[in-house]
Amino acid sequence: MPHYKKEMISFFLTTRCNLDCIYCYTNKQDHPIQTLSLDFAKYAIKEYFDSGYEKHIRFFGAGEPTTKPKLIQEIIDFSRNYSSQKVLSEIQTNGVFDEKIAKWLAENLDVIWISCDGVPEIQDYNRPLLRGGKSSEFVEKNIQYLTKQGLGMTGIRMTITSKNLDRQKECLQYFYDLGIRNIWCDPIFPSVGDSKAFDEIDLMKFAIELKDAKDYAEKLNVTYGSILTCNFDEKSIYHCRACIPVPHLTTDGYISACDMAMFGNLDGPMSVFIYGKWEEQRKEIIYDTDKIEALRSRKVENLKHCVGCSAINDCAGYCLGEVVNETGNLFGCKERVCEPIRFLNSNLTEAQKKYKFTHP
Repeated sequence: MPHYKKEMISFFLTTRCNLDCIYCYTNKQDHPIQTLSLDFAKYAIKEYFDSGYEKHIRFFGAGEPTTKPKLIQEIIDFSRNYSSQKVLSEIQTNGVFDEKIAKWLAENLDVIWISCDGVPEIQDYNRPLLRGGKSSEFVEKNIQYLTKQGLGMTGIRMTITSKNLDRQKECLQYFYDLGIRNIWCDPIFPSVGDSKAFDEIDLMKFAIELKDAKDYAEKLNVTYGSILTCNFDEKSIYHCRACIPVPHLTTDGYISACDMAMFGNLDGPMSVFIYGKWEEQRKEIIYDTDKIEALRSRKVENLKHCVGCSAINDCAGYCLGEVVNETGNLFGCKERVCEPIRFLNSNLTEAQKKYKFTHP
């Protein structure tokens, strides 16, 4: 299934976080502690579910969603009560929470993606606790607990930096030993508002190492995917759901199309993703139809730089958030990923291109 077909409504619950990741791409530090409005969430759920999209809800940043367990529960309960169909629930978490939260997640969420960068040495360097200390001790314990419950899918999202670029197989084995069978990796990218990551890696080397690691993953019967390969499963005219767009609710009361556009008061090119605003007093969402049409026009037939590329419908222009952030252009090109994507498209087997679970 191509990435854009993973339809879901996302809730950016809070700016509060308990980690101090060295590469955090959000600009939450520029905002006061904010929490998503429950009234806003309920209204958006009604609109989204009534539109005919998949009954799929998702909890995400800009901070750590499990710091707001009551709000998660209220949104889940409202979604399930409103829909006559089964509602699939998903969360992206940093994995740092207590036993009570771990038990609640296992019993209430269908899909749990934990951000973890590999063996403890790497995890603790990249993703330390907010006030210092090792996050790996919490994450490892919670992964083991969740995978043993067998109540849903627990997967890993790993950021590739210089620390784990050539240690992917070692990290896969580590996760496998903890009970994980679905792993996703994204190479480090610049923070919102920047054009270059502080720990830039060679993306061609990443692709070569990824291919080797996918061979290893096959032997373990583990699914190992990447943002570079997220559309290899099926031909696509859009790269991602930002091009549809489907809603991502921000803590400051806006509708975003992208995980990288987490606040409505964005300056510069990332504002192209903000296509709606919650009017608290009127209790309704006001949409910008021009922005919606602009996002929908970002398809392969309008990407001049993709013409003639052998992977045009297996990539469809790459991650829109990264492209806009780094080029300032909705129809731009992140040239550094082109050769690695073509390499992987040519060298992965058909079995290696298939995904049971798509991009987190």
